[in-house]
Amino acid sequence: MFFGSGKRELTVLVVRDADGILDAVRAALSTATPEERPGLERAAAIIAEASEASAAELRGRWVRQQLDAAGIKGPAYSIPALKALRQAQPGLSLLAAVEFAKEADAG
Repeated sequence: MFFGSGKRELTVLVVRDADGILDAVRAALSTATPEERPGLERAAAIIAEASEASAAELRGRWVRQQLDAAGIKGPAYSIPALKALRQAQPGLSLLAAVEFAKEADAG
């Protein structure tokens, strides 16, 4: 994820490459040995499921990962949680951190 912020504007770019990865796994399936096939089929299913996540779900997941890494439990909109988010991503504005925290708590 890339974050940018201005005084009035928030820009968040969620980069997804699941489609390309899914194509590569499906291509590998076409030449897979019988032993490899079950694992590749499971990987394709996981990747397909992950590619269906919305941008809000991905941001919420990012928030939870950052809070877990910081050892913060409880609501994502608490002051320590918001501080941890902004430390994890220095370009993240307070407004963006609050919005992301709301998405994380809603999901």
